[in-house]
Amino acid sequence: MKSGYHDIYTRYRDNITRGVLKPGDKVPAIRVLAEELKVARKTVETAYAILIGEGYLVSQGARGTRVNPDLNLPVKQSAPLEQATGTLPESLITQRERAGFLRAGIPALDSFPYKKWLLLAGQATRSMRQDEMLNPPVMGWAPLRQAIARYLNISRGLSCTAEQVLITSGYSGSLRLILDTLASRSDKVVFEDPGYFMGQQLLKRIVPRLHTVPVDRSGMDTDYLLRHHRDARFAIVTPSHQSPLAVTLSLPRKQQLLDWATQNDAWIIEDDYDGEFHYTRKVLPSLKSLDRHDRVIFMGTFSKTVMPSLRMGYLVMPASTVEAFTDCADIVASGQPVLTQKILTAFLNEGHFFRHLKKMRTLYQQRRDWMIAALQEVYGERFFTEQNDGGMHIVAFLTKGSCDREIARCWQAQQLQVNALSEWYRGSGKRYGLVMGYNNVRSFEEALELLRRPLAETLRLLE
Repeated sequence: MKSGYHDIYTRYRDNITRGVLKPGDKVPAIRVLAEELKVARKTVETAYAILIGEGYLVSQGARGTRVNPDLNLPVKQSAPLEQATGTLPESLITQRERAGFLRAGIPALDSFPYKKWLLLAGQATRSMRQDEMLNPPVMGWAPLRQAIARYLNISRGLSCTAEQVLITSGYSGSLRLILDTLASRSDKVVFEDPGYFMGQQLLKRIVPRLHTVPVDRSGMDTDYLLRHHRDARFAIVTPSHQSPLAVTLSLPRKQQLLDWATQNDAWIIEDDYDGEFHYTRKVLPSLKSLDRHDRVIFMGTFSKTVMPSLRMGYLVMPASTVEAFTDCADIVASGQPVLTQKILTAFLNEGHFFRHLKKMRTLYQQRRDWMIAALQEVYGERFFTEQNDGGMHIVAFLTKGSCDREIARCWQAQQLQVNALSEWYRGSGKRYGLVMGYNNVRSFEEALELLRRPLAETLRLLE
């Protein structure tokens, strides 16, 4: 049934009052909407005329028709966030869904090879066979497992076979599967402090005996681990670029950690979340590449290198655990969509992934330099950064004071989705600053403009 003018009017009015359409949002041109709804232009004109007359829309000539920027609608109260989010700090709630700038961990989406990806997607769709429409293999599509093994052996220094690669839905899926396969309820698990905040929340829910180990400028304090948690069964680390401090686990500590795992029949879970992005050295070796006794479970994702919405990750299983992982995956995993795996396989096999990474390393280094220079120009000595080899974010440490939570809330109000560093800690010995991404800052001038938005309020807080 075709829409009448009243249906169109009601639809737009309800979307505006519910907040789906916000003040200033542009609505389709009359001709475009009429073609989309298959109605006469007069029908849309009538609906728009009523909406404009009632103040919901305004016509701005060549700029088109928009939701009235001056419209002041009451804010709809939602249920308390604590019920769904547990102890997650307020400023981190729905962090992955908020729009804005400077969010850590988001790749440079403006420089992704969309046309090439769409071409591969079309080819993969057209080549789909009937047998590929059945349930996907729980361990992953075999050609993708082979492509990932080849990539890791070359770029990350691993020595693994395709049979050791397991395709997952990303970080959470990988971590859950590892613990479901190898851990018991009585096992002690240690995590970095500070550590990835979403990882903390997940582990709190599924690990009864969770403990933390401090991180300093050389990475996880392995002496502390040996003194206080030698009996741990699992250690979860980000050795290439620690999350969030972006430091690299020193070679002596890497060896100490590997020796601990070998001597205590323990497992190390290496989260290599952004190890591909290094600037001052050609190769940043993974912890797994130094593992001579097969005690490291390597965990990676394509969220940082391709796109977050891909939701595709992988594990490299120690050879002795492949059978256990296979049995567990048969029960708790459902496999990832074959079509997506086929597109990603072609992206890897045809060399596009390597070329994209090479381009991003150069681009990210430039954008990081812009952000650090802009931070210095706008805020002077009030913040400082520590040099690191790569990664996808910086930490702007407070030179003095500890009000990083208040500053983070101030910046978030200006659509700058930074995080307060102190909220990533569980224990004492906190450091204070802002965790901020820079990958999508397209110029030094844009970095200056963004950082100046909260300048006055930030200076007031730092007084």
